[in-house]
Amino acid sequence: MKNELARGAIYLLLGELLLAVMAAIVKHASQTVSQETLVFTRNLFGLMFLLPIVAHYGVAKFKTQCFKLHLIRATTGITAMYGYFYVITHLPLAEATLVKLSSPFFLPLVALLWLGEKISTRTMLAIFIGFLGVLLVLRPGAENFQPVALIGIASALLASIAKVAIRRMAVTEPEYRIVFYFAVLATTISAIPCFWAWQTPPLSSVPWLVAMGLAGTSGQLLMTSAYRIANPGQIGPYTYSAVVYAAIMGWLIWDEMILLTTFAGSCLIVFAGILNMRKRRPKSAVNAV
Repeated sequence: MKNELARGAIYLLLGELLLAVMAAIVKHASQTVSQETLVFTRNLFGLMFLLPIVAHYGVAKFKTQCFKLHLIRATTGITAMYGYFYVITHLPLAEATLVKLSSPFFLPLVALLWLGEKISTRTMLAIFIGFLGVLLVLRPGAENFQPVALIGIASALLASIAKVAIRRMAVTEPEYRIVFYFAVLATTISAIPCFWAWQTPPLSSVPWLVAMGLAGTSGQLLMTSAYRIANPGQIGPYTYSAVVYAAIMGWLIWDEMILLTTFAGSCLIVFAGILNMRKRRPKSAVNAV
């Protein structure tokens, strides 16, 4: 059990690192590649890297009875991706990542409206603290407030809808099928804007686009594996390593500095996330210690 917990934590840390690398590549490539092209190539190359998995399991394993849920997950997820990529290009990397991490605070609200799941007092407190942290990061009313961050909040809301869709179909759909259908549908949907907004990437950008697809898909698979083999409540706090990775890369590559309000907000967001993930142990378990 301890080995599985350690392995899950390592997978999650590596997955978040790869997704932070993907975000840094997006920020770098956006200087020469349009937003529409970035999103499409991210999904196209990601799909290509999944084809060996299809060959391994066989086409028959990818038949589904949940296509409608896959479609909901894909449309909300790809819209969230457009927003997240836009925020990455306009905000410091650490701030863009922090705004993205507000998604878990929308999850209980979406689950309440869609699945009828009740919200505990602990979760309501975590949501309140988390959004206080988001407000500190956004700095509304301050001179350096950037309205583009609101796009990030909307993207986080859409991402939470996508995650609730995953929860609904996870009973019958294995991880590899969920990831595969998202890749297929997201590539198809993101190809549509390319008919009027396609920008042929310069040859020098192609390796970056390939690396973006590889990093994003590998990170997604590692995180999926992490939550499959280990208790999400125990390894979940490692998700916030993404902020550390983003802050370090933003500082090293773009000389981005962290504001005091951003640091304070990140502390509240991390605390709220950990508070929400912690579950009260059964009384028998407590007495057994």
